[in-house]
Amino acid sequence: MPVSPLAPAAFPQLPEIGGATFAATAAGVKYQNRKDVMLAVLAEGTAVAGVFTRSATRAAPVLDCQAKLGSDSSAPAAILVNAGNANAFTGKHGDGSVTALTAAVEAATGVPQTRVFTASTGVIGEPLPHDRIAGKVTELKTAQSPGAISDAAEAIMTTDTFAKGASATLIINGETVNIAGIAKGSGMIAPDMATMLVFIFTDAKIAQDDLQTAVSGLNSKTFNCITVDSDTSTSDTLIVAATGASGVDVTGNTEFANALHDVMRDLAHQVVRDGEGATKFVEVQVTGAQDDGDAHKVALAIANSPLVKTAIAGEDANWGRVVMAVGKSGAAADRDRLSIRFGEIMVAENGWRAPDYSEEAASAYMKNAELELGVDLGIGVGKSTVWTCDLTHGYITINADYRS
Repeated sequence: MPVSPLAPAAFPQLPEIGGATFAATAAGVKYQNRKDVMLAVLAEGTAVAGVFTRSATRAAPVLDCQAKLGSDSSAPAAILVNAGNANAFTGKHGDGSVTALTAAVEAATGVPQTRVFTASTGVIGEPLPHDRIAGKVTELKTAQSPGAISDAAEAIMTTDTFAKGASATLIINGETVNIAGIAKGSGMIAPDMATMLVFIFTDAKIAQDDLQTAVSGLNSKTFNCITVDSDTSTSDTLIVAATGASGVDVTGNTEFANALHDVMRDLAHQVVRDGEGATKFVEVQVTGAQDDGDAHKVALAIANSPLVKTAIAGEDANWGRVVMAVGKSGAAADRDRLSIRFGEIMVAENGWRAPDYSEEAASAYMKNAELELGVDLGIGVGKSTVWTCDLTHGYITINADYRS
């Protein structure tokens, strides 16, 4: 599969995180001759926070992780992830797979099952061949290395065309704090959350409940503001682990919160840039709404509209489709106060085509790989920003052949 034209030039150099080691290998869950399982082992005292899909058909690993959040952080922790099979809609077999895998990790690493978090991504409705994964756990334990996070990023990919990583290093009270994260995601991407797996690690020191509050808040501004195709997955998992190895307490520290936000947003953007078949990265900015909630409704209505997305793919400055999306959003709007811009080009204002609108200029703008669509509703101070991509024939090709 060709790499997305919106991909970064290369996988970034991520800092090593004290108290965290990684390994990846090939278990043959679905893919052949490629890494498809990774194990991260985390030191005693690691605080683990997470957010997950709100799907009513959540996968067994998601339910297990949710139940384990807030468990005894005095014990070490581990994260085991496989690609190729989502272990979703698999009934009691799915629960049994989670139990078997967490037991295998406990036997190999000494991490108690209550602190082993698993995630699976791939095809829904097929029993997970967990024996293949369990048979690799000892190998994964032996191969643990603080510098192998890039291997872990490769192992969790499904239809992704590139591995995703982001990091931040900051100085707090004269001490260095590192954050490093990896993600996977390409299709079935919509808020609450998406077919994405995200694992972020930091050597900062912070209590689990404080970390959970921070992660939940930042998620609403990052991963819950992206959409590729409006479809919410059964398996979305975001886990943030703070090992405390730096000894730097970041509770209530704004600089740390901002750095974690930047890492999360960077990873979220990379997921959109790898949207299945994507050729355009699109930022939708909505202002002037009745409130932030209404602004978010409008932004998602625009970002999820097949008509808007195909117009973007065709480089067609069809702003009428944006008007349509605003109208169907369910948010309060006044036709005669609505303004629309493509980048800096005002295409409509006060409910009518802008007097100096240039179709030629707007069409030229639509040829850019990165686009900004702005909508001002003119009725309040609510605002929201959402990121999406275009909808091309490539999306159909990838998903029509997904199980083949």
